[in-house]
Amino acid sequence: MKLNRSTDMALRIAMLTAASPARTTVDELATQLALPRSHVAKVVQRLQRLGVLVTIRGRSGGVSFAEPAGELTVGHVVRAFEGNDEVVNCEQPSCPLVAGCRLRGQLRRAQAAFLAVLDGVRLGDLVDGAAGPLLLTLSAAEARA
Repeated sequence: MKLNRSTDMALRIAMLTAASPARTTVDELATQLALPRSHVAKVVQRLQRLGVLVTIRGRSGGVSFAEPAGELTVGHVVRAFEGNDEVVNCEQPSCPLVAGCRLRGQLRRAQAAFLAVLDGVRLGDLVDGAAGPLLLTLSAAEARA
């Protein structure tokens, strides 16, 4: 299964903000992650609605990781950004094999297994130990380059 770009961005933004003790801005996130600002702004807004991020408007505002979001799972974020669509769409265009096809069921199982693994990983787990400081080092180095 391939994640769409927004999902990838959401997970990277969540990891970076979870690792950072300080508030950041959309512009800083875009620079640190080498992503388009407009896309980052949209993803940040969705993450805020999911309860992953806290956003504060104004001159001294910014974006920070929501404290309880550390308990949310990667699977939760992936489902929110990817939706519940199947890996393949057998109806558009209509597949003549659909009546006797065994592939669709196996793909459903594979997708469920993929999400089950991600349900076992909390967002907070992604930045535990040395991972958090390493993330901040990498993003700071990329921003300077």
